[in-house]
Amino acid sequence: MKVSRVNIAYVITRSDSVGGAHVHVRDLSIHLLGKGHQVTVLAGGQGPFTQELRDQGIPHRSLRYLARSICPSRDVRGILELRRELSALMPDIVSTHSSKAGWLGRLAAKSLGLPVLFTAHGWAFTEGVAKRERRFYAFAERLAGPFADRIITVSEHDRQLALAYRVAPPKQVVTIHNGVPDVPLALRARPERQPPRLVMIARFEPQKAHSALLSAIAGLADLSWELEFIGDGPLLEAVKAQVNGLGLEQRVRFLGARKDVAERLAGAQVFVLISNWEGLPRTILEAMRAGLPVVASDVGGVHEAVMEGETGFLVPRGQVGALRERLLRLIRVPDLRIQMGRSGRARYEHYFTFERMYHETMAVYQEVLAARRQRSKP
Repeated sequence: MKVSRVNIAYVITRSDSVGGAHVHVRDLSIHLLGKGHQVTVLAGGQGPFTQELRDQGIPHRSLRYLARSICPSRDVRGILELRRELSALMPDIVSTHSSKAGWLGRLAAKSLGLPVLFTAHGWAFTEGVAKRERRFYAFAERLAGPFADRIITVSEHDRQLALAYRVAPPKQVVTIHNGVPDVPLALRARPERQPPRLVMIARFEPQKAHSALLSAIAGLADLSWELEFIGDGPLLEAVKAQVNGLGLEQRVRFLGARKDVAERLAGAQVFVLISNWEGLPRTILEAMRAGLPVVASDVGGVHEAVMEGETGFLVPRGQVGALRERLLRLIRVPDLRIQMGRSGRARYEHYFTFERMYHETMAVYQEVLAARRQRSKP
């Protein structure tokens, strides 16, 4: 199918960190520009993300009033600022990412009559979030839902959650699973190597459960293993203190935010992601791409990527004993790591490539634009 050239504006809330939503926008932008489409990224503030956009040659604009925290006066300025930028760009379609950008971006785009999408990289009203916050965010998403021509969820779990909370009617919500670009053969892992190195890539924030992982693996101190944490965030010092309190400072390394994630995964033997809630984490897909077995919390859409007992293990939220038992099996049995790593790589190749995600995303863009053209006919 021939795809017409599209002018796309991406809107994302913050630039002071680089998370899954940022990488999603960055990778799509690079690919779209390479295909001859026009792309501009509108991001709140400046920081590591806007630096990455500069490094990749992606057109972007920093917004002064688009911020994560809720402040009515600032948010009104944010809508007006977005409206000015979009009015100057007049893109064919606006694609918003993250909750605040989703709310303000949809309002600004609709006020200009522009088609607009919202991609939910995990709902703020998902299981694991405090009940009071869940009620607030669900209410806010129901208010904003009608302003989106389409809502994209990165997992079917999140699509069903949106329908259960009546965020939008079924025809308006579509699932497009995350996908990640492939890596060279040299960046495939060797899961059989000893002693096994475990790696967890995640920001140190309440969403992630670094503490639970440490509590679990502290009970395996008599075995040979290493653990790497990649990421930064407000809870970093608290986790470091826990490591010292458990006497694991010689076994656990903190590498901070890294740009060589693929290389770190290639040198690992097990990938771990312990969380309180998730959408569909890109880091899990990157680990499967590398050929690593995955141990992850059974939250959100994680079970749509990790096949229990086949590509890794799923652990119920908060169950430290079950987590310890799964880690024990993988640390002790190199052949199990090899088998699960191969199965994970095959699953990545079949379901989670970047090309598949790109084509499904472009199909949604074209569908929205075609519907708009149809409505504008006399």
